[in-house]
Formats: sequence, structure tokens, C-alpha cells
Amino acid sequence: MAVKIRLTRMGAKKKPVYRIVASDSRRPRDGQYIELVGTYNPLTTPATVNIQEEVAMKWLKNGAEPTDTVRNLFSEAGIMKKFAESKATKVKKEAKSKKEVAPKKAPAKKTTTKKATKKEAE
Repeated sequence: MAVKIRLTRMGAKKKPVYRIVASDSRRPRDGQYIELVGTYNPLTTPATVNIQEEVAMKWLKNGAEPTDTVRNLFSEAGIMKKFAESKATKVKKEAKSKKEVAPKKAPAKKTTTKKATKKEAE
């Protein structure tokens, strides 16, 4: 199942209010969703954005793809920066653990020379 973090439209005609939700990508825009991540109201000045940061990070770490609009909202809230930093530290930790676990090279084997046979000596 491919999960997307996207906007679901709510509110009255000509007065949209959006929910930021984690949803199966095959579902309709305003259909069933897995979990509510936050809300977005573009009509207020400035636009009101409420995001549950822990829930958003959980879904991003689990591989959910945010849509372009949601990615912009997350960037303004600083969530995408935190996600990138957590990803970078995870990569560093994995690289460090691989270096520690890497087996040591065995000492070089001594090579032996063949003794010349009678035919080779002649």
C-alpha cells in the first residue's frame, strides 16, 4: 500500500478548510484516510496551519510521500528539515557501525616457489 500525506477538503462552498491526512494513494481525495496529521485554513490572514509534528514524522519515517502542497506546509513548519537531519544522522550511525563491524583483513599468505623439474632445468 502506497501512503501519501495529502490535503482533504472540508468546509462550505467557497470557504475551504483542509485536513492534512495520511491516506492510501488509491483512495479518493475526500475519501477514507488512515490518520489525521493536522489542519490548514488558507482563508485566515496569515494562513493557519496546525500540524501534529510527532505524527507527521512517524509517517515520513515509515515512507509516506507528502504531496507538493503538504511538503511546502511541512517546510514552513520546519518538519522537513528535522526529517532530513534525522535521516542524515541515521546514515552516519549505519556507516559508523559498518566500520566497527567490518572484519579485519587476514595477513598475507606466504608464497612458495616451485622446485624446477628436470625438464624445466634443461
